[in-house]
Amino acid sequence: MARLAVNGVDLYYEERGNGAPLLLIAGLASDSQSWLPVLPGLAERFRVITVDNRGSGRTAPLDATTSIGTMADDCAALLGHLRLEAAHVLGHSMGGFVAQDLALRYPASVAKLVLAATASRSSKRNEDLFTGWADALDAGAAPDRWFRNLFYWIFSARLFEDPRAVGDFVRFAVEYPYPQTARAFRNQIEAIARFDGTGQLSRIAAPTLVVAAAEDLLFPMEACKQLARSIGGAELAVVDAAGHSLHVEQPADFNQQVLRFLAA
Repeated sequence: MARLAVNGVDLYYEERGNGAPLLLIAGLASDSQSWLPVLPGLAERFRVITVDNRGSGRTAPLDATTSIGTMADDCAALLGHLRLEAAHVLGHSMGGFVAQDLALRYPASVAKLVLAATASRSSKRNEDLFTGWADALDAGAAPDRWFRNLFYWIFSARLFEDPRAVGDFVRFAVEYPYPQTARAFRNQIEAIARFDGTGQLSRIAAPTLVVAAAEDLLFPMEACKQLARSIGGAELAVVDAAGHSLHVEQPADFNQQVLRFLAA
């Protein structure tokens, strides 16, 4: 557990494991702890670096100015601070936007790139959905109901056949000791809405794997396929029986795809 003062924030990050460096960048309303289901498997092979994006977790202040570009700048500064010439980079959802921007503006810093459950831009449907979530937070929605509504979108229908599992996820989210504020959440969704990397995808030089979730409602299979087609030489892998949070629902299958690609 460590912190780095950079670009006007106190950036929180953690490291685990040995080997080639692998930077994990989380998605909307998530932080370094969102990688816990896959962390042990990845850390067996890599020096895994997880970071709390600005506006989440233990990075402070939570209400710092936020954009996809500033989050990418934070990641580049972190790699420099750790004296890493390059690292493999894995971004999920919004973190995939950050990873793309990092690969485009700091190409020497990215060895291999993994983009999970993401695209080159968000959709108008997603923007309206996320704004509705932010409005509910501002209106003081009950945390358990708010998270349950979020989970309907990020997990597969299969998960809801197990009420105990759903209850455990809700309980973990509600009791999490480093909650995101409503302002920080809105800052992140506004950053997502402003990002569009579509016209620059052909410039990504790093070998790239796009990992899609078969039952993703936010970035459906076709969006992931289009992302892979637009990046020269990119591979596409599919994790079955998973929604948007594919690394949480199917951590073993997710790790298998990522480790296969990074080891090649």
